[in-house]
Amino acid sequence: MKNFTLFLLSVLLLIHPSTASGQTKIPILIYHSIDEFKGHGAEDLYVSPENFEKQMKYLRDHGFTLLTFEQWDDAKKVDKPIFITFDDGYKNNLNAFAIFKKLETKHFKPKATIFVISDFVGRSNRLSRSELKRMADSGFFSIQSHTANHPDLTKIKGYKYDLKESKEKIQRMTGHPVIALAYPFGLYNDKVIEETKKYYSFGLTTIPEYFTEKRLKDERYLLPRLYVKYSTTAEEFAKLVEGK
Repeated sequence: MKNFTLFLLSVLLLIHPSTASGQTKIPILIYHSIDEFKGHGAEDLYVSPENFEKQMKYLRDHGFTLLTFEQWDDAKKVDKPIFITFDDGYKNNLNAFAIFKKLETKHFKPKATIFVISDFVGRSNRLSRSELKRMADSGFFSIQSHTANHPDLTKIKGYKYDLKESKEKIQRMTGHPVIALAYPFGLYNDKVIEETKKYYSFGLTTIPEYFTEKRLKDERYLLPRLYVKYSTTAEEFAKLVEGK
């Protein structure tokens, strides 16, 4: 009887591995510029508007729920949760805004998080205060912090300006809470995490993995992200978000 019970448990694990383990692989995608690459900067930090629209259509048509970090706990309540993030706050993220408005339906509400560098807001190639306010108020975007000056946080001595004051400045711009920080260059150490926890509920890295809840210490300050590149094909995108 004991052997039969062990056999039955083994079969159940094979049939329902995700249910048995309690693990859900959640993709957190990272983008930078939504624009055509014209030879300036790093090509793979761009995604063309055409490809971005196709990628968002894939998510819509395959039952994904796009979430922001204010909705973190909802990831356990929906089918196929996914987080879309943009780093640096480039003005060409307005292309994503236009695509979201185009693709919105009664049953599909696109959402994404933009991590802005607070002291860079308003530069010629960055989103302005009014644009950030409009995007935040639209319900499509959550505007969060990428620090004040984009330093390597593992090498600085004072954290208050880049962490606390950037958070407060962005909140004044948008009128919405700032609860998440994307570490510049994806770099962090124990001290950076300790300081981040004083002001934020989430810290995002560039570790190229899916998020799976392991209930580890500081898990929400070590969130991994998966790059979507200029060269990412439709087939590669599908495999990326489906965890294949």
